[in-house]
Amino acid sequence: MSKPILRINFSDFWEGFSKEDNMFTHMLKEKYEVEISENPDLLFYSCYSNEFLKYDCPKIYYTAENTRPDFKECDFALTFDFDHPVDKHYRLPLYRWNGNLEALTLKKNVEDIIASKTKFCCMVVSNGNGTYRNEFYKKLNEYKTVDSGGKYLNNVGGPVADKMEFIKDYKFVLSFENSSYPGYTTEKIIEPMFANSIPVYWGNNRVGEDFNTSSFVNVHQYDNMEEAINAIIAIDKDDTLYRQYVAAPYFRNNIFPPSLEFSNISKALIDAVDRILTQPAVGIAHKGYSERKIKQQKLKSFIKRIGF
Repeated sequence: MSKPILRINFSDFWEGFSKEDNMFTHMLKEKYEVEISENPDLLFYSCYSNEFLKYDCPKIYYTAENTRPDFKECDFALTFDFDHPVDKHYRLPLYRWNGNLEALTLKKNVEDIIASKTKFCCMVVSNGNGTYRNEFYKKLNEYKTVDSGGKYLNNVGGPVADKMEFIKDYKFVLSFENSSYPGYTTEKIIEPMFANSIPVYWGNNRVGEDFNTSSFVNVHQYDNMEEAINAIIAIDKDDTLYRQYVAAPYFRNNIFPPSLEFSNISKALIDAVDRILTQPAVGIAHKGYSERKIKQQKLKSFIKRIGF
């Protein structure tokens, strides 16, 4: 039996995003014969521009940034957020784009990991706008040098070519998001985990709902920066305590979150698409709203151009 044809398109995603080779396209192919089209039945859009406003069709919003969905613009959303109506939203943090997260549940060779950690702490940052992270870095440097391998505050002779190769020798890695919001967790926390380094994490104050906070330094658990830094120093000085952190599973009870299994994400996405496509009023109702938004964007551009 042939699959029904579904014409989709993508707009406003990050540079290098492939319309043909991505999580959503592959998942929809389980049920549909997917075609990429400039006249789509369904549009996926993200937060990097406003091209989505030109499309008069049902829309699904996805964000890799700390932004919220506008349900006047979209029929469904996939974001970092914990709290949205279940029929309108599915939580899909950016770090789930890594297809190998299940590997983080494998048994660790603790002694080999400890033997490989010959350096104290590092960070790889190019964006210097993180005020709290920058202050944390400077304060921790007062204890021991923190190697900076990014463009910002670089002290290793220039930006490193391979982040994972760089961080693998370090006991700790500063893993700060660019901003803080409940649920907002990117790849920054899992990269040190794949290198068997201890993340020093700040960003999602509910990160313990995804990960085991005994396996990393959760800055949100401490009353202030000084307490968090003292915790790092204590782990660094106490081999037994350090071993406990290294041995701890990354996920709670070493169980990968079921909601982030690709099979469950796929089911939620296909169910949402089925609902959207079988409710003719959905999506079409956004047309007038989108037209107003386009006019607003044009007005803002005009005002900016003439200098007001």
